[in-house]
Amino acid sequence: MCISAEGLKKRYGKTVALDGVSFEVPCGGAAALLGPNGAGKSTTLRILAGLLKPDEGSAKVCGYDVQRRPKEAKACMGFLPEDAVPFLNLTVRENLEYVAALRGIDDSAVDWAIKALGLEEVEGKLASSLSRGNRQRLALALAIFHKPKVLLLDEPLNYLDIPAQESVIKMLKEMNAAGTALLVSTHIMAIAERLARDVFVINRGRIVWRGTMEELKAMAQDAGERIEEVVARLMR
Repeated sequence: MCISAEGLKKRYGKTVALDGVSFEVPCGGAAALLGPNGAGKSTTLRILAGLLKPDEGSAKVCGYDVQRRPKEAKACMGFLPEDAVPFLNLTVRENLEYVAALRGIDDSAVDWAIKALGLEEVEGKLASSLSRGNRQRLALALAIFHKPKVLLLDEPLNYLDIPAQESVIKMLKEMNAAGTALLVSTHIMAIAERLARDVFVINRGRIVWRGTMEELKAMAQDAGERIEEVVARLMR
């Protein structure tokens, strides 16, 4: 498995953020973590990315425990947090070149990412001067430019206009087809439908339903409901 969460628990004071979350995404798989705001989606991704330590349970990426083998796990993953903030005092290109140097990646990856995310016209601008949409494109470029085996994406289409959304969806689907495992956290059903084959519905820190996107669509058809209505019922 490329992504594995086993019995993840996390508390913030008296608040239970995660209460025994377990799931797996195979290499080359594509899954959505669906849930309302505050359900535990971002906490789960931050634990998988090695940025947050669980109180209990374990998380593995590319077979590496992210707490015990963080260097190996992070080398094979790309992570896009919600409202990601790049280095604001660096230009777009400098952001990518700096992270490329840290990762030991050839600068050709920088050129590829700038073109893939449509950043050519702003590559010389400071990140602090970018619009929210272009800042999101830069954050995506930083997550994908090393062509990782695993991509953890928290609301990846935030602030993007419709043409940019379509371009990013196309790029992510191509990466997935080439073998990159995707885990997309979102509360927007349309994004999950476009990108995911498997679905984990999370609410109040627990997985309340798991299955495939096709199973969700069949449930909606059988009930004569929209798929959003079915998911809303599952979250109650």
